[in-house]
Amino acid sequence: MSTILLTGFEAFGNTPVNPAEQVASHLDGRRINGAEIVSRIVPNTFFKCIDVVRAAISEVQPDAVVMMGEYGGRSMVTVERIAQNFNDGARYGLRDNDDVLLQGDLTVPDGPVAYLSTLPIRAMVRAMRDAGIPSDISDAAGTFCCNHLMYGILHHISVNDLPIRAGWIHLPHLPEVAALEDNLGAPSMSMQTAADGVFAALGAIATHPVDINEPIASRLQI
Repeated sequence: MSTILLTGFEAFGNTPVNPAEQVASHLDGRRINGAEIVSRIVPNTFFKCIDVVRAAISEVQPDAVVMMGEYGGRSMVTVERIAQNFNDGARYGLRDNDDVLLQGDLTVPDGPVAYLSTLPIRAMVRAMRDAGIPSDISDAAGTFCCNHLMYGILHHISVNDLPIRAGWIHLPHLPEVAALEDNLGAPSMSMQTAADGVFAALGAIATHPVDINEPIASRLQI
């Protein structure tokens, strides 16, 4: 049986409840298409988050790593295509949970400009849409801790030549977070709907060693 390491960020910034943490906890121990899901909750802090997931990889020895975070303002579950070697939380006015504010810092000073996800992202979106979950591919993971962790883990896998596929899924606000006055008008998605989408996406990872060659129509704006 294969193993998928599923990570979810904790609460951060103006998000008192992170859907990624809830979904990761909800799916921990589940099995789909011959794969077991092992979840870990990750601190929303620069560099420390990379260390935590690297340690989890060493412990779990997964075949794939799927990392998750929240992207407020998005209405769909989005699968990230690319992570860039750049951090700029200042543009969002966001410090990490250790009160660190980065602006223009690189995750790996001598690393490549970017890494592409090695997950079957088209197959993942197709599986989610077939399950009735709004989903899309994203080409913009932001410049905060989500992009930072995705880049850091893809770099770790690359330089150590590990036989592990890895990538990122972003989730919309939970309804109770979208209902906060600072977020009024933002789209939201229930934890159960998000979890159903992620579960379908993980099933696609388990059954697609390479991605499908089918175009995935997109209307994602951010």
